Amino acid sequence: MDLGRLADEVFEAVIFDLDGTLIDSTPAVGRAWATWASEYGLASMDTHRHHGIPSASVVRAVMPDHLQEAALQRITDLELADLHDVVVLPGAVEALASLANAKNAIATSCTVPLAQARIAAARLVPPSVLVTADDVAHGKPHPDPFLEAARRLGVDPRRCLVIEDAPKGLEAAQAAGCFTLAVVTTTPREALDADAIIADLSEVRFEVTQDGVRVRLAERLDGALRVAQVS
Repeated sequence: MDLGRLADEVFEAVIFDLDGTLIDSTPAVGRAWATWASEYGLASMDTHRHHGIPSASVVRAVMPDHLQEAALQRITDLELADLHDVVVLPGAVEALASLANAKNAIATSCTVPLAQARIAAARLVPPSVLVTADDVAHGKPHPDPFLEAARRLGVDPRRCLVIEDAPKGLEAAQAAGCFTLAVVTTTPREALDADAIIADLSEVRFEVTQDGVRVRLAERLDGALRVAQVS
């Protein structure tokens, strides 16, 4: 495993995706969309194909205009009602805790109510900056969510590290000019295009200095984790 050029960078801020990066909501998402597709007489949906983009974009892509408003409300209701087995992913709690004194944010394709509900269900303590699909004109794969997160943090997006699990999210981050770190939690490694790829957040540690944030590999030696000094 190699962090590539990320190992030499000092970042002004770290921006996390939510679903598939900090929390695992995949089973709940699958159940909600399967019910929705069945109710609207659609063939079984490949939810992975739409992973990482706002529900409104998915609905617009598959439903006629006159049904879109009701269909969007229905998937919203289904997702809010199913928070069973939404859990935090490995390394997420530690990552956010280590960045408590640094600039960091979440940029998600969820709406505000859904993001808040899933964060609460996973018992995750989020950063103060949360950018959702409700906050931008265009969601992922457009760069807007990450540009808005950088704006709220008061940093240059080109000095931000984005951590994502979805190809569309990585596409959005790259369009915003951000550095990218992908986690292999929902998408095969070969389908991810990022500056570096790791299994999940337990494989890295964040080092906060007066100059900014560095990312390091975490290694296991004799059953204990230590930070690898990569240069």
